[in-house]
Amino acid sequence: MTRRRLLAAAGALAGAGALAGCGVQRPDVAPGGSGDGDAAGLTARPQPGPTAGLPAPGTQPLDLGVERPPLLHVPPGLTPGSAVPLVVALHGAGGDARAGLGVLGGLADERGLLVLAPASRGSTWDAVTGRHGEDAALLDEALTRVFATVPVDPGRVAVAGFSDGASYALGLGLANGDLFGRVVAFSPGSVAGESRVGQPAVWVSHGDADEVLPVERTSRRIVPALRDDGHHVTYREFAGGHAVPPEVAREAVDWLEW
Repeated sequence: MTRRRLLAAAGALAGAGALAGCGVQRPDVAPGGSGDGDAAGLTARPQPGPTAGLPAPGTQPLDLGVERPPLLHVPPGLTPGSAVPLVVALHGAGGDARAGLGVLGGLADERGLLVLAPASRGSTWDAVTGRHGEDAALLDEALTRVFATVPVDPGRVAVAGFSDGASYALGLGLANGDLFGRVVAFSPGSVAGESRVGQPAVWVSHGDADEVLPVERTSRRIVPALRDDGHHVTYREFAGGHAVPPEVAREAVDWLEW
């Protein structure tokens, strides 16, 4: 098995528990069977020059004609005319866009981070159980809308996620390293996809008593493989289960300080 297929399959044995732990049934996932490099590539990029300006602080849905629209959270206190950092935040299995907003532990306002939280079309993200498709396409559309209306700093764009959202964040981040300079994965089960572009830095955390995605089957395999592939990886293993403790979320956001 190649290193990339190891990354994609690292959570296959434990992965069935990810959705079971959320009360959702998961389809069988063949090792190395998740990954459509072309569909994983996002085309949206921050736009140079003036935009429509900053939206009002708060959380608002993006009207993209879908039942579960992405949410955009604008923190207070941003300076008009200045480029802002953006984090794409991805919920776990069975979650929604509002759960995605909570991935960073509510620290976006404190740190002045613009947060885009999409919602998966199904019970979890497409590439976690198959191939990149509708979820990636919708995220691309949402990013295009955000980049056209908000002055996002192209050097400060990151993707973060928890559980299945962490697996998806790793897959998207590694496939779009020319967009996402940093990737945060809280308790991932695998790397959802095989496409690679660029060398984004990666931050991974995992509980040593995680019964949903056991660490010995997931992050303890994923992190060395990422390092072997040349990525700079910061790894934080903590005493606890399938969760993001407040202090771990704060460490991750501290690491995101560009």
